[in-house]
Amino acid sequence: MLFLIFGLFLVIRGSFPNVQLAKEFKEEKDTRMAWWREAKFGLFIHWGLYAIPAGVWKGEKIDGVGEWIMFNAKIPVPEYEPLIQKFNPVKFSAKEWVRIAKEAGMKYIVITSKHHDGFCLFDSHLSDYDIMSTPFKRDILKELAAECHSQGMRICWYHSILDWHHPDYLPRGEGSPRPWDNRPKDKANLNRYLDYMKGQLEELLSNYGEIGVLWFDGGWEHKPEELRAEEIVGFIRKLQPQIIINNRINIPQDFDTPEQEIPATGIPGRDWETCMTMNDTWGFKIHDQNWKRDKDLIQKLVDIVSKGGNFLLNVGPTAEGLIPDASVERLASMGRWLRTNGESIYGAKASVFPKLEWGRCTVKPGRLYLHVFNWPEGKLLVPGVSSKIKKAYFLMDEKRFPLSVSQSKDEVSISLPGQAADPIDTVIVLEIEGKPIT
Repeated sequence: MLFLIFGLFLVIRGSFPNVQLAKEFKEEKDTRMAWWREAKFGLFIHWGLYAIPAGVWKGEKIDGVGEWIMFNAKIPVPEYEPLIQKFNPVKFSAKEWVRIAKEAGMKYIVITSKHHDGFCLFDSHLSDYDIMSTPFKRDILKELAAECHSQGMRICWYHSILDWHHPDYLPRGEGSPRPWDNRPKDKANLNRYLDYMKGQLEELLSNYGEIGVLWFDGGWEHKPEELRAEEIVGFIRKLQPQIIINNRINIPQDFDTPEQEIPATGIPGRDWETCMTMNDTWGFKIHDQNWKRDKDLIQKLVDIVSKGGNFLLNVGPTAEGLIPDASVERLASMGRWLRTNGESIYGAKASVFPKLEWGRCTVKPGRLYLHVFNWPEGKLLVPGVSSKIKKAYFLMDEKRFPLSVSQSKDEVSISLPGQAADPIDTVIVLEIEGKPIT
């Protein structure tokens, strides 16, 4: 009878294989994602040879983002390649970059190990088209990873699947997005290129300590089976089992990556991260001075967290290795706001309200954080809160002086002074009993 029962158990488990396995996978994923879900705010760095022309080629301003200049100016490989002899960022300081990120309140850094132009910011034994072939001859990623590890910051790699330089990457030439790339195709082999990419991923995940995120990009020219996506992801997870991987190798993995936009209702059921520029470009472009205001950036961070996402905000360093002053100033402003209001951001969950006319809401156990963008006259009305209110106060008030609150079946009313304490976003903490009921 025991054998019969055991056999029946195996049949049932085989019929419903995802019941326990899905639960175990969720627990494992939750453990892997815990630091990222707590962090909320990271620094994106786009840097490479494209910082040298900085949006100008042969005296002409080139339309489009700076790191795409090879594509947008239709530059053949033999003309673009010599930039490697000019890349000498003598003012680069990993310590300074990490300091800027930390003071901005950021918790992780994602940097371009290799962008679409194929140039590698690290010492790769599989290519001479790397930082060690420049006059600089210093492994940028090694220095930045070491500094991040020493300062308690997570280091993460962006890595482009697309490669305009490698002789085996396809498609190219007639019928491709780059018809001017007329290098011979008959000897090119995408599978050989993917072996090369795997080799570089092994270098990146073996030589720099623990890596927080592998942030793929440039997978849109191929189907996942053409990219051997499942194989490559499995290879990555064997090297670093706790790593987090984005969705741009064309299989879902750990999180989605909306670019330059904030999804109106978040992405229900998925972890996600909005990546965004401070101006109009990712890589440094000297003529792009269309900077977002610090108020806009802070409110974007709040909006993203209120919808359950992370914010990956970009800087494009100069060819000398400096993060532009305009970026540093905005990051510093965000850091000042977070030093006062970070409790309402780090580790916070999405809002329980579908819409708030005056701002946004983030949530932690027993607390609603009301982010007031538009200051009302006299009273703040919070619709539909059924949870019992214990106390309300300004987050910036260390003494937590209570605000006057009245509650009805339909709304909570909080009495306010005539002016906002913070014109960008005044945060009011609403302490409640139990889980929020709306």
